[in-house]
Amino acid sequence: MAEIWTYLIPVYILGGLLFLLIVLNVLARVQGGRYVRPILKRYLQKASKASLEKQNPELASAISKLERSGVQHDPQRAQAALSRLSAAERKAWLDAAGQQGAIPEPMNRQQRRQQAKLKKNR
Repeated sequence: MAEIWTYLIPVYILGGLLFLLIVLNVLARVQGGRYVRPILKRYLQKASKASLEKQNPELASAISKLERSGVQHDPQRAQAALSRLSAAERKAWLDAAGQQGAIPEPMNRQQRRQQAKLKKNR
């Protein structure tokens, strides 16, 4: 009789996981997922930060410092926060921003005129 309970342990685990998935599904359907979004957002942010810390610790440190100083909406704060980063952190952040296309390449006079002409024609 005791060995039947040991054989049913995986069934209990699967039942618990199924119950958890059903609860998440119901919460996702209530008001367009209003109650699930904060839960998933928190876990996804933790996972991405952990992954970034493993791949590039300098960039992870720079991003956390920039987030703490609130640079998302104010370019002056961003400039001040960049000056407070260490050299390795600044280099890692600038490399990542350059790969993402966040830092525009400097344009010469001809390129600026073409851009202005394109904006004027729109």
